Amino acid sequence: MAELVNMPKLGFDMREGQLVKWLKKAGDTVNQGDVIAEIESDKATVEVEAYVSGTMLELLVNEGDWVPIGAPIAVVGESGESYDLAALGVTKEEEEAEEEAPAPVAESATAAPASGEAAPVSDGGNGYSFPAGVRASPLARRLAAEQHVDLSRVEGSGPMGRIVRADVEAFQESAGAAPAAPTPVYAPLVAGPDSEEIAASRIRSRIGARMVESKTTVPHFYVTVEIDMGAAMALRKELNARREADDKISVNDLIVKAAALTLREFPNLNSSFNGDTIIRHNHINVGIAVALDEGLINVVSKDADLVPLTAMAKTHRDMVERAREGRVKPDDVEGETFAVSNLGGFDVEHFTAIINPPDAGIVAVGSAKQVPVVTKDGKLGIGWRMKATISADHRVTDGAEAARFMQRVKEILEDPLRLLM
Repeated sequence: MAELVNMPKLGFDMREGQLVKWLKKAGDTVNQGDVIAEIESDKATVEVEAYVSGTMLELLVNEGDWVPIGAPIAVVGESGESYDLAALGVTKEEEEAEEEAPAPVAESATAAPASGEAAPVSDGGNGYSFPAGVRASPLARRLAAEQHVDLSRVEGSGPMGRIVRADVEAFQESAGAAPAAPTPVYAPLVAGPDSEEIAASRIRSRIGARMVESKTTVPHFYVTVEIDMGAAMALRKELNARREADDKISVNDLIVKAAALTLREFPNLNSSFNGDTIIRHNHINVGIAVALDEGLINVVSKDADLVPLTAMAKTHRDMVERAREGRVKPDDVEGETFAVSNLGGFDVEHFTAIINPPDAGIVAVGSAKQVPVVTKDGKLGIGWRMKATISADHRVTDGAEAARFMQRVKEILEDPLRLLM
């Protein structure tokens, strides 16, 4: 029986993705788990796997096309079988007609040229047009028309500054939350003989937009603790002595596990602010920040409070390796409810991290170092110490609760056998 393969969602805020490359063609045999395509979002290039076995009957989109999440991209079934796209829920002709037709533009959406006519400009024949020089997807343009949003005031986070639906929605939210602040006027920067101008990557542009959104809409506050890591480092050394060289447990694995176990006791921090309500998540999925050459991506440790530490360490290593090689799977980056960012490997003592909405918090971790300490009997000695700071959303939690959360993380890491229970 023919089945559709749909564009996956790679993160809560993704609205569309670009099909970069087909790895299977029509007529090819596919097995469940085979990688059939590479898709690029604002965050990463992701491998799409077949979730059924059969024959690739038809490719519904071309390489380079931008496709909304959930939209069909291919049909898989039995070799030679007949199928009806309409019966499968695909109205291909209507979708193509809608993309090719000029999107409605609100009277205030864009300023027309002096002639009074807004001349469409093509961006290469992929169905997108941008009157008056405003680059926007059809979905974004239609939403702007319906909501009377001036697209010239919206900052685009897509490639080449293209405005997508998420940008229009974010603009509406910010406009509804408070009066627009005056836009500061800066002298334009021009690359000179001692500098050069390079295009920002898609992931860098998206990071910039997301971090501005977070810092301007989420009221951050910070709580820092210093943790005695002596027992945790000793436990890690003992566990790793029994493991293969490529199967070691990292300090970050210990921290993620400790944070996840603590979130069980503090469900308010495993939540998201949703206007008049707070959404509490039933699973504890901890995002792990991974530094790439072009930016940052979070892979997600699913059910981190339940997965044994040794199994978790292998899963983390595999996801981080895929992220650095540019072959992330959709499941690697979906479902985050909290996050950990660790710069310990860069000899950083202490820092604060920016919350990744809609999370309510993120823990920033510095290096675990051997430093002079005063022992319990008042003598000077050497001990392992590490500083960790939570950035928390003040709409969801308060200082006392965040402080208790960090105290509990500290207690677990200082009594690390709890990580194995």
